[in-house]
Amino acid sequence: MNILITGGAGFIGCNTAEHFARQGAIVTILDNLSRKGSTLNLDYLQDKFPGFLKFRHGDMRNWYEVSETLRENSFDYIFHFAAQVAVTTSLISPREDFDVNAKGTLNLLEAIRLFQPETIVVFTSTNKVYGNLEHNAISEVNGRYEFRDFPDGIAEDAALDFHSPYGCSKGVADQMVRDYYRIYGIKTLVFRQSCIYGYRQFGVEDQGWLAWFTIAAVFGLPITIYGDGKQYRDVLFIDDLLSAFDKAILNIDAIAGRIYNIGGAGFGICLLEATKLIERYSGKKIRLVFGKRRPGDQPVYISNCGKARREFGWKPDTSAEEGLKKLFDWVDANKSLIAKAGIMEGS
Repeated sequence: MNILITGGAGFIGCNTAEHFARQGAIVTILDNLSRKGSTLNLDYLQDKFPGFLKFRHGDMRNWYEVSETLRENSFDYIFHFAAQVAVTTSLISPREDFDVNAKGTLNLLEAIRLFQPETIVVFTSTNKVYGNLEHNAISEVNGRYEFRDFPDGIAEDAALDFHSPYGCSKGVADQMVRDYYRIYGIKTLVFRQSCIYGYRQFGVEDQGWLAWFTIAAVFGLPITIYGDGKQYRDVLFIDDLLSAFDKAILNIDAIAGRIYNIGGAGFGICLLEATKLIERYSGKKIRLVFGKRRPGDQPVYISNCGKARREFGWKPDTSAEEGLKKLFDWVDANKSLIAKAGIMEGS
């Protein structure tokens, strides 16, 4: 297999590259290395898979860099992960956010249409396309928020309600990827993901909250909770996401052009529960600071992943407790690497 991963030096990209390189695939990474920790992930991959890993420095906003990558190479699969990933950043720089997420995705789709229309494309979208779900009744149960009328979570047929510049830019990309299947016949898949976490995630306060909570706790830093901490999220460990990729591409002829929620489903946790688990694993008390709830923050989000289970046989297997322990152990064993990434500067 020949695989292209945009944003391949990021958290999900790095794990995906390792996953397929272990299977003998030739993996090309296209990344501008703008995110802290990305150069460390790239170094890790190049050292571990010297015969299977190629790197092209490029920015999704640059048509020439994107198009030349596809003009000069042939790929069986493209995993499109490159993105501006933080809601808070999108509020500060909405134009940049749109250029990266929407224009960057259009550049990729056009390059595929022109040069490699047979390539299979997997795009990672977000549950933020459903908005903050204010129209759904919410109850507080056992110290966390829950949907009153949707115990199994939000399904793919829920109304789209792009909220925040980030939600808008990812929502535009989400619908373009789907439409390039309908209009041009390109085999695409859209995964509307929840909170993904796991190894080699250099999380920061604005994005990658479980990783950031864990890193802050290990380094003895305070954690700021925006809101009351009862916000509930389904969370998905990286190994389960990789399993979804495997199962989906094996069934691509049957499911091309479709959109799937990919999240923790029954495996969820609220912010305060997460801090308690991390305290248990570390044996240290975490100092919590509370701030005002952020715009666009969903009080509760649970993915209904029944469609993925029915149509290509996938479901998550890793509980929040099990996955968070694996993440904690990785952070604890890699403190020098995390310090080198510089993500705690200014914290």
